[in-house]
Amino acid sequence: MAESKIVKRAVYQPGASSIEGLPTALQMFHNHPSVMLMPHWHVQVEVNYIMQGSVHYRINGHKISMTAGDMCLFWGGQPHQMDDCSEDAIYAGGHLPLVHFFRMRLPINISSRLMKGEILFTSATDAADLENFPRWVRYAKSGDCAKAQHAVDEMLLRVERIALEPYSMLATLGPTDADDIEQCYPQSSRSVARMCDFIAVNFVQEIDSVDIARAADLHPKYAMNLFKKTTGMTLNKYVNLLRLSRAQAMLMNDEANVLQVAMDSGFGSISAFNKSFRHIAGMSPSDFRRDARMVTQYAP
Repeated sequence: MAESKIVKRAVYQPGASSIEGLPTALQMFHNHPSVMLMPHWHVQVEVNYIMQGSVHYRINGHKISMTAGDMCLFWGGQPHQMDDCSEDAIYAGGHLPLVHFFRMRLPINISSRLMKGEILFTSATDAADLENFPRWVRYAKSGDCAKAQHAVDEMLLRVERIALEPYSMLATLGPTDADDIEQCYPQSSRSVARMCDFIAVNFVQEIDSVDIARAADLHPKYAMNLFKKTTGMTLNKYVNLLRLSRAQAMLMNDEANVLQVAMDSGFGSISAFNKSFRHIAGMSPSDFRRDARMVTQYAP
């Protein structure tokens, strides 16, 4: 797609109220997608259902096209980008914090592979999805707690149903070690959910594996091994991803000071912040903010 076409469209920008700025929130959406001029990342698992039109993604070096009736599920912890969509595209779905993801009853061969970077696709959708996704969004934004909880519960059940119908998975990393944790599932997911709960509340504080393990009534070494086997990443990496997701949104503010962003995101030092940010974004926080400002200048 020519650049001249991109800049005429709505462009997605992370912000304080966005998915990056609220890394522990479950958010639902139903709209025309905004293209992304830069890859972004977030710690939630993302479910996208294409209601009409078509979209195009870049995820882990893959170029992925989806059309009406397709649904995908992937973990947003690795940089990804929706770089194109048709003028009539409408999509719906949600961003699921890991605490919700690990409470679902997905088979271990799906959940483990998703956390290690694979992407799940299905075209086994029907007219019920066309009605349900918009309704879940309405309920979630209604201000009625009972409706909002009902929407969440129904959406999680719908995601679980993917495993009962034809689906495929696109590998982005090497072989998984799903068999290694088959014996401890679903107990492992319950314990991981408890750790995620604690991290969600405390990630901007100074916490370590001992604090996190204690919250789940586990020995620290066992907790670290269990989290790594279940999610494919260390406890430290997950905590840092929440912090980096928050920092990504804060850096979009023109008044943001990089040192203050590092402190407010839970990093104990600017050096630790820079190292972690470079690892996930491939650039320094200052360079990220500079590039983000340049993108903003070209956005409509």
